[in-house]
Amino acid sequence: MRKRGGYRDLRAFQTTTVIYDGTVAFCEKFIRSHKMKDQLTGAARTGRQNTGEGSRASAVSSQSELKLVNVARSSQDELLMDHEDHLRQKGHRQWGKVDPEAMAVRVVGKRPDNVPLLYKDYAFWLDHEDPAQRANCLICLIHQAINLLDRLITRLEQDIIKDGGFREQLTAARLAERDPQEGRPVIPAADTPACPKCGKPMRLRTAKQGSNAGSQFWGCSGYPECRGTASYMAG
Repeated sequence: MRKRGGYRDLRAFQTTTVIYDGTVAFCEKFIRSHKMKDQLTGAARTGRQNTGEGSRASAVSSQSELKLVNVARSSQDELLMDHEDHLRQKGHRQWGKVDPEAMAVRVVGKRPDNVPLLYKDYAFWLDHEDPAQRANCLICLIHQAINLLDRLITRLEQDIIKDGGFREQLTAARLAERDPQEGRPVIPAADTPACPKCGKPMRLRTAKQGSNAGSQFWGCSGYPECRGTASYMAG
């Protein structure tokens, strides 16, 4: 079983935690609409919780981890637009990428990975009496979180293609055990490729019709939900 957890050491989790806490504080002080409060804090919480839950799920299924991290990523996009909307609608200036304020916030996030990021590191902005300072700081942090989650998603996709997770490996082993009983060649689970579309283990299949009838190919074990295929070259 793959190593799981350790999410509290992930820079993405630390950043989304600061964003969540900062958004809650921002809403309590400056947002009157209960609907808007729920929307902002809900999106911020989703980013944090799904990043952590994805890490916990990694021992069992890479697919589950990837799905949860993608949900966290989407929630950050939603939260980003909400904070940008607030600045625009209230007539506040949004910091540019090279503005000194934005650069000062980014410097905090460049500390070594073994030094955790905490809310207090951004308290100068997140506890400011000016709502624009808070919102702009949160926007900077959200951009950082999106970048970190994008990098995590890319790594997870590569891992799935290469190895899969514990559940995917079990599926491959089970299929390899079943194949001889169904007249298919015995192929070690380690040599079973992952589906290029969804990452699940593939099965050796035989085309039943068309110009390629009788030829063998790799088909996704998730068929018919996934119709991913790959060519098969007999060794």
